[in-house]
Amino acid sequence: MGKISKKELSDFIAPNIDQFRKKLLENLLSLKLDKLLKRKNPYLFKAKAVDTAQDIVKSVLDAHLSSQEEGIFGGFLEELAIFVCGKVYNGRKSSAEGIDLEFDADSVHYIISIKSGPNWGNSSQTKKLKDNFRKAKRILGAKIHVVAINGCCYGKDARPNKGDYLKLCGQQFWRLISGDEHFYLDIIEPLGVHAKSKNEQFKEEYSKVINRFTVEFAKQYCDKNGAILWEALVKFNSGK
Repeated sequence: MGKISKKELSDFIAPNIDQFRKKLLENLLSLKLDKLLKRKNPYLFKAKAVDTAQDIVKSVLDAHLSSQEEGIFGGFLEELAIFVCGKVYNGRKSSAEGIDLEFDADSVHYIISIKSGPNWGNSSQTKKLKDNFRKAKRILGAKIHVVAINGCCYGKDARPNKGDYLKLCGQQFWRLISGDEHFYLDIIEPLGVHAKSKNEQFKEEYSKVINRFTVEFAKQYCDKNGAILWEALVKFNSGK
């Protein structure tokens, strides 16, 4: 069993945070207002009494960016988990379908499917996960003691034993792959240090997009007095 130093952790996180911010910024700058408005429910805005162009624009933009952040950052966390396990247990990225990480510890061969958080899928996706675990176990053979893990990078699960596999979330997952009870806390500091320097540029561009989209929205979906033309918005979103 090896160890991972704080410097190694920081050195891995730094360029990956840069890449995360870069991808998010590229996504922000490529957005079109029309595409955002087509994805959101216009009736919901009316029901919530959202009556300003900027509030609607900010709502659709923030919802989109939140979704993108989850996906992009989830990919980073998966890479971080593989890196950490590689340092500690010689873990490796798996080539098996639906399996992200494999490693050996205490005469057990672990196969892990990594997800960002515990609420990641519906029943059909969970079924697919179980099928992938069963297939991987068959390929590895009966002579090897295999334990299947659904590893979630954050969150909790009060009933980790799912029968065919274990669902380990947050502290439990990071402890398994790092051998350190408190490793899940060690990740926070270097994340904050490296994210801060890149945040100002994103905030500046975000403000520009909000302002640009607000002007565009007002031209298309507000009358000369500034009131929102709800019928025009609904027709654009849901009409033939």
